[in-house]
Amino acid sequence: MYYGEFKAPKGIIKVSLELDGTVISDINISGDFFMYPEEALDDLERLLVGAKAERAELSKLIEEFYGQRQIQAPMLTPDCFVEAIMRAVRR
Repeated sequence: MYYGEFKAPKGIIKVSLELDGTVISDINISGDFFMYPEEALDDLERLLVGAKAERAELSKLIEEFYGQRQIQAPMLTPDCFVEAIMRAVRR
């Protein structure tokens, strides 16, 4: 299990994940931030399972997710989530 966190402009994003090689096999994202719609965080976690734990791929996936789902997360960009995930991977 890998763990990382990132202090974003509006809250802390905490990530715990498991890897199968370089692929995310399980991920949990939590912290003191808000994301709407409320089920979006669960959907994001499901989307990331099976993704390579590489900055470029994660950035593309999360940016597309934000656009398709019209995510509202005050002061949290897709890059904030990518950074939290990458911090977990590096540990």
